[in-house]
Amino acid sequence: MQAICDFVHRHVAFGYEHSRATRTAAETYAERRGVCRDYTHLAITFCRCMNIPARYCTGYVSDIGLPPPYAPMDFAAWMEVCLGGRWWVFDPRNNAPRLGRVLIAQGRDAADVPLTHTFGPNTLVGFRVWTDECAA
Repeated sequence: MQAICDFVHRHVAFGYEHSRATRTAAETYAERRGVCRDYTHLAITFCRCMNIPARYCTGYVSDIGLPPPYAPMDFAAWMEVCLGGRWWVFDPRNNAPRLGRVLIAQGRDAADVPLTHTFGPNTLVGFRVWTDECAA
């Protein structure tokens, strides 16, 4: 599983300017660029090709344990993979363990679990998320 994440992480260049709602996993592979959603779709596609159960996750990845300066938190995608009868978190975009993930939803792909699903004109005027480390 880590080899899949390593490959996707090395193969795809991250950039918000590369975001496109219609990009498929095959296009991500061919174009070698995308956002976290595209990394996750490509890694899940490889898992499904290898008959490894995987699900798409959306939420927020905290900055806990990272050195400052902290970037504003952003809606993010990662995946969970069932190995040995247990679900494990993998994040092909960041490709490193992170503390304080805030899981919003799980589904087959991004179409199942968007940040918002609206009909007609809508304007998001503000949205802020933060995490704080607390004692266990």
